[in-house]
Amino acid sequence: MILVEDLHKKFDGRHVLQGVNLRVETGELLAVIGVSGQGKSVLLKHITGLMKPDRGRVVIDGREIGRLRSGGLARLRQRLGFLFQNGALFDSMTVYDNVAFPLREKLKLGEPECRRRVLRELQQVGLSDARSKLPAQLSGGMVKRTALARALVAEPEFMLFDEPTTGLDPMIKHSILHLIRSCHQRLGFTGILVSHDVPEVFSIVQKVAMLHDGVIRFYGTPEEIMASENPLVRQFVRAEEQGPMALL
Repeated sequence: MILVEDLHKKFDGRHVLQGVNLRVETGELLAVIGVSGQGKSVLLKHITGLMKPDRGRVVIDGREIGRLRSGGLARLRQRLGFLFQNGALFDSMTVYDNVAFPLREKLKLGEPECRRRVLRELQQVGLSDARSKLPAQLSGGMVKRTALARALVAEPEFMLFDEPTTGLDPMIKHSILHLIRSCHQRLGFTGILVSHDVPEVFSIVQKVAMLHDGVIRFYGTPEEIMASENPLVRQFVRAEEQGPMALL
């Protein structure tokens, strides 16, 4: 369903992606892991069409992103949900209106159907009682849950998650990951999740890819990465398990 072939991208002469190859089957959730600055977010931006590769291609559901005109790209994006690292909520809108935004602006749904979907998603993420609050009144975990509800309210076929638990304490991280798993089971979307939450994230995905120095150094199941004898993989997983001090 999502295919990345020989993807290259450089900025100011620095190669960030140096031939990335990935395949995500229909209904799979793939975790992309790796240390900071390895191009994980850049990879997501290519999949959404926000960036164009220097070489290579991204294909979603048989359509090459780089060859789509604006209308075709807009229609494809209607089928795709994106959870930004910082939530990217509209500060002047309530929780309800933030979640309703894609239904009103992209799908042009009437208010009765819009209200039904928004209230359903807010209930799913445990924010039914917070729908009148503004983002400034929310905790970090509530911001992430609101953003997740907004990303899922249009019932996307594809989901991209960019560090969905960054800046959250361990308990809230666990609840957000559990919520993503339950949403994946409910909606069956095909997704890519960029995360540092190793090994916790392995419990909610079907495949794992490790990006290092601009290429995929490992691709396989969570069980396979935990059993890998690759020194680079073992060093990264062990360091993430032990926390930031393990890198010093």
